[in-house]
Amino acid sequence: MTRWLVDTGPLIALLCLDDRHHRWAIEQSRQAPATVFTCEAVISEALFLLRRAGHDGEHLFALIETGFLRIEFALHPENRAVGELMRRYRDRPMALADACLVRMAELSADSCVWTVDRDFEFYRKHGRRSLSLVAPW
Repeated sequence: MTRWLVDTGPLIALLCLDDRHHRWAIEQSRQAPATVFTCEAVISEALFLLRRAGHDGEHLFALIETGFLRIEFALHPENRAVGELMRRYRDRPMALADACLVRMAELSADSCVWTVDRDFEFYRKHGRRSLSLVAPW
């Protein structure tokens, strides 16, 4: 079974009815495995963006509590690899959340990244392999 790694955009789209990707995110959530994985950097970005849009984080935390969303990445043991990814893609520039998700994809061969961020088309696992994506384009 493919392991889904979720980025900030689909989380915002799931929780905000007025997000342009809301319908798409809902449809994808029905196709997703019972649990999708992410990192704390994605949660931090999502909370920031939700609050900036006038929403609280209650529903985001509910996704964690129900088990749909699982945080499964520790930066400390992966900091060198994450830092190297951020250096490699400094021209974009690569966000910490993006670097963590790419690293998670490197660590889990059978994974895809659920995203609305086109930068993931350019990022590569292990320097040369494209990522499998669940994206609206």
